[in-house]
Amino acid sequence: MVQAKKVALYAVMVFVLYTIVTSPARAADLVQVGFEGISSAAQGVGEFMTELIN
Repeated sequence: MVQAKKVALYAVMVFVLYTIVTSPARAADLVQVGFEGISSAAQGVGEFMTELIN
């Protein structure tokens, strides 16, 4: 089972590197979307905590 996880992790890493090398603009767009999602989620949690305290 551990070997399968390692193989899967390596496969994902190779795919990510391949995507970055072959299409850097698209990869940058995907990273930007991911960070925007994380930022939005953090802002939502912050607003929730503020309302909870008030």
